[in-house]
Amino acid sequence: MAARASAKTVSEVMGLKNFELENKIVEVSEADAIFKYDADKHQQLLAEKPWATNPSYFKYVKVSALALLKMVMHARSGHNLEVMGLLQGKVEPHTIIIMDVFALPVEGTETRVSAQDEAYNYMFSYLDLIKRAGRLENVIGWYHSHPGYGCWLSGIDVATQLVNQEGQDPFLAVVVDPTRTVASGKVELGAFRCYPHGYLPPDKTASEYQTIPLDKIEDFGVHVNSYYPLQVSYFKSALDSRLLESLWHKYWVNTLSTSLLSANADYTTQQVRDISKKLNQAEKHLVARSTGFHAEKKTEESQLAKCSRDSAKVTMETVHGLVAHLLKDHVFNRES
Repeated sequence: MAARASAKTVSEVMGLKNFELENKIVEVSEADAIFKYDADKHQQLLAEKPWATNPSYFKYVKVSALALLKMVMHARSGHNLEVMGLLQGKVEPHTIIIMDVFALPVEGTETRVSAQDEAYNYMFSYLDLIKRAGRLENVIGWYHSHPGYGCWLSGIDVATQLVNQEGQDPFLAVVVDPTRTVASGKVELGAFRCYPHGYLPPDKTASEYQTIPLDKIEDFGVHVNSYYPLQVSYFKSALDSRLLESLWHKYWVNTLSTSLLSANADYTTQQVRDISKKLNQAEKHLVARSTGFHAEKKTEESQLAKCSRDSAKVTMETVHGLVAHLLKDHVFNRES
């Protein structure tokens, strides 16, 4: 029994270390300026508003490890429903720093989430409480989850973000995919800012490929040029370790209590079904144009290549779940 408890402790510690490595969490000194809130500098930057004349002024986002884990845990608690919360932190030249987050009591569906009066009352009460407790960071954005369909902004998300940027800029939108996070073992997170109405963005460079479900592709494609992604990095301090370990224990216990293979069964089935539909669509296009010009061939091959990438992704996630299942079986079911 003691051997099993020891194995569990070792596995938990290794799980936290792996989480930090997978997400490239960098430890910084408590004396680092990132942990200090300079109200005068903050107000000076707010007064200058360089983002008002440069729509892509902000390029980087730094997220504390505690905020990251809290977002992941909250997103997972919603299962297949979207959840929502707010980001606390500060801004520096070209950089938005997220120090903490807090969840909002909102009603979400599988495709959208919106705040009601109850959520706004909760938000104002919470902000008043933390100010009295000595926390000076401001609300600098919002986060919500996209369970199973990637990190990007839908039409509703773009509209919500634009309202916030126009009313209380600087403001950031963060999207977390808890389903893909569990499946891959690495946090799936994206940070975005919207371009103002009427702004024509420069030609975008190719971004990292991500799988978009067939029924979401149209919404993704229509609004993809309405916003831009920011480069995200993660940090922690040595003093964060105790809190991080406490939060991780809760996250780890919840993770251990479920089998990734069974928990993600519906998601995996949905992924395979979606790939099948995409292949059928590509095949129909190929057949319809088989007697036409060959100029379309490159596009169709790209479409098939995307299906191949999606298939490889599903395979790797399934292997990840199988390995995790075998490790749990080895740690907890072996004889002491």
